Amino acid sequence: MASPKIDASTIADYQRDGAVCVRGAFKDWVDVIAAGIERNMQNRSATASDIAGGKGSFFDDYCNWERIPEFVRIVRESPAAELAAAVMQSRSAQFFHDHVLVKEPGTQKPTPWHQDIPYYFVDGSQTVSFWIPIDPVKEATLRLIAGSHKWEKMVLPVRWLNDANFYAGEGDYRPVPDPDNDPSMKVLEWEMEPGDAILFDFRTAHGARGNLTAARRRALSLRWVGDDAHYVERPGRTSPPYPGHDMKPGQKLREDWFPVVYQS
Repeated sequence: MASPKIDASTIADYQRDGAVCVRGAFKDWVDVIAAGIERNMQNRSATASDIAGGKGSFFDDYCNWERIPEFVRIVRESPAAELAAAVMQSRSAQFFHDHVLVKEPGTQKPTPWHQDIPYYFVDGSQTVSFWIPIDPVKEATLRLIAGSHKWEKMVLPVRWLNDANFYAGEGDYRPVPDPDNDPSMKVLEWEMEPGDAILFDFRTAHGARGNLTAARRRALSLRWVGDDAHYVERPGRTSPPYPGHDMKPGQKLREDWFPVVYQS
């Protein structure tokens, strides 16, 4: 399977906007991802949930890659790690976690606008999340706010099911954005084919509409960190929680839990 390369202009776009779309990056991996998502849905973890909260179904599960053989292959053998290091401008790519997101036809529940970073116990300027759909997406595609990875304050993290605050201390965050009604914000979104991938910084604000089409919208996210990533404490229980990790603020993430997959 050929490894796609990212050129200098794509890296510059990523650094400027906090997100890029790489066409066909995982076109050779669509069947593997589909099989992994199906295995995950049939063998859900304790963290799995349906966050639709009404009509339709929005399946959500994460941190399963070590028990899903197809996901092991994607993490270890696909071009993801090398691409991650390239856009992060990092010598290494360390795997953080996987996340499966499936919106069934007719699901009205949108993915609320949020940044990933305030939910995580990791910080650093070198981070990237891959959003890889294995179905064609148009209206239900990922939407991102260009440049939001450079905002001084993090977006208030909320619970996806009911939009309640994830932590106390609301004043420490900026309000959840509404870019569709704020002309100062530029929304990036792409119609996508199976195997395309959006790469975005953990700090980039993003969301998605509901899936009002007659087709499923299955996507796999792969989260990576680079050389300067380190453990931080948050005001409460993080998501994913990873209990019992024993890491201290400022330390690199432990490699026995979060393997370094690529090293230049």
